[in-house]
Amino acid sequence: MQPLLLLLAFLLSPKAEAGKIIGGHEAKPHSLPYMAYLQIKFPGGEVCGGFLVREDFVLTAAHCWGSSINVILGAHNIKKKEETQQVIPVMRAIRHPDYNPDTTANDIMLLQLKKKANLTGAVGILSLPGSTPQLKPGMMCTVAGWGRQGVNNILSDTLRTVELEIQSDQQCDCLYKHYNRTTQICVGNPKKIQSSFKGDSGGPLVCNNVAQGIVSYGKISGRPPRVYVRISSFLKWIQITMRHFKLQRPN
Repeated sequence: MQPLLLLLAFLLSPKAEAGKIIGGHEAKPHSLPYMAYLQIKFPGGEVCGGFLVREDFVLTAAHCWGSSINVILGAHNIKKKEETQQVIPVMRAIRHPDYNPDTTANDIMLLQLKKKANLTGAVGILSLPGSTPQLKPGMMCTVAGWGRQGVNNILSDTLRTVELEIQSDQQCDCLYKHYNRTTQICVGNPKKIQSSFKGDSGGPLVCNNVAQGIVSYGKISGRPPRVYVRISSFLKWIQITMRHFKLQRPN
């Protein structure tokens, strides 16, 4: 009876738009070395996640844009100054040219770091997918982040992770007016209390050790399934952008 009451409370709560990784657990410290914590100074002082895809580039969501961003790599407890942490300012925040803040279409952004990250046991690169989608409904993937712990509550100090199930596109077609099967992924079993929330945006959806998605948006109730960016649809843009700005890097 108690699990049923918890599920009903989660699904019916009218103010559940902000929260931590729900239904997950604290990650083993530095077991996800690709994770990046974004300190967005302007506007709003928001927090997002991201992940290292090259020594000098972090991939995240376009709605995590800010005029001043610091990336923290190698972090587990973000409130502590861990020896493993590397704090690197962002030199360029490059949103996808077709990003639409009204529909959240093409919600993907590259952050070029002012200096290359030092790859260590606590800081590493996450592989990108191939151009052919490998995702099928029922497939289990993981997502991680430092999202809020509850409505009007503080952010999680430590990195948390949860395993989520890929859903059929039909599930999100019914829930989201602007859902796009080509560029987005439907994630999260609606029968389970497991989800990502505000503060986890920009973090990677990892399937078989490959980044397949990026946390994007969902219902303000927090109820899964939620919408993730389909990275395979943006591979060419990612590759061209990183190659171009590598040539533009000042001496």
